[in-house]
Parts: sequence; C-alpha cells; structure tokens
Amino acid sequence: MFEFVVDDAVVLRLLEPRDAEQLFELTDSSRSYLREWLPWVDGTKNAEDTKSFIEMTKKQFASNNGFQAGIWYKGNLAGVIGFHGMNGANRSTSIGYWLGERYQGSGVMTKSCKALIEYAFRELKLNRVEIRCAEKNLRSRAIPERLGFINEGMIRETEWLYDHFVDHVVYGVLAREWL
Repeated sequence: MFEFVVDDAVVLRLLEPRDAEQLFELTDSSRSYLREWLPWVDGTKNAEDTKSFIEMTKKQFASNNGFQAGIWYKGNLAGVIGFHGMNGANRSTSIGYWLGERYQGSGVMTKSCKALIEYAFRELKLNRVEIRCAEKNLRSRAIPERLGFINEGMIRETEWLYDHFVDHVVYGVLAREWL
C-alpha cells in the first residue's frame, strides 16, 4: 500500500474500490471543468466506471508499472496523481494529475507533484521525470514550470480530445537537476 504524507493537509494514497463513489462524485461535480482537458471524462458515467478504473490502477501498481493515488486534502478526496508507467531500462516515468474544480488554486497539486518527484528520485532512483500538458492548459503547465522543469518542446496533435487534436508541451527534469 502506498501512502505519502505531503504535509499536515495533503496525503497521497493508492485508490481503493471503497473510494469509487467519492471519486465519481468528485469527477461528476467537476465534469464540465475537467472535460476541457481530459479525454476520459465522458466515459465515466457512474461509480462502476470509476471502480473499474480503480481496479485497473491496482493492477498497474501490482505489476510495478506506476500507480494512481488519490489526493486527500484536509480529509477530502480532491483529485488524482500518479506515474503513468515506469520505464525501467531508462529509469524514467511521467506524471499525470487532475484536481476537482473546487480545489484549484490552493497549492495542493504543486505540493503533490513535488512529493512524487522526490519519491521518484530518492526512493525509486529514477533519472528522469516528465510531465506533458496540453499547450493551452496554462494552469496545468504552471506546475512543472513552477517546479523548475525544462520545457523540452512540443509534440504536435498528440492527443484526441473529443472532437479535435491538441498539442502537448513536454517538460522534463533529471535527478541531477533536482537533487
């Protein structure tokens, strides 16, 4: 079981099936907000869909190929953060994240990302962490920029978002730059 105490208000913990209803409610209450940048929102129609996602993330963790953790802020489930997958040969990973609309602007995601980066470099001994953000998603892009990642360029039309492609900006940080 992965649990990481970020500070007195923020805890990261692996998602469990018992979290499905609460995670679905968070997704549903932020649906129009999240849909602007996340392609999976329309496919999440009920708590069973969320439970299926959680079961998939448990398999991901069990196979040592990354994980998805709930972000608990002052005891409330506020969002999700995790490693998309692990590239063992190259000692690298990428971080994905989202936060419910009402938790935006509180510093929760920056603190959560920083904690995962620390974990990646200190505990997992990775060499590289990457974050990709839609070019026009300025709030998401602000996080790696705030944390000192290097803007390494753009990948054109890399993600289908309901009815159009979006470009992604690739940010990276190396262990030697972080530690």
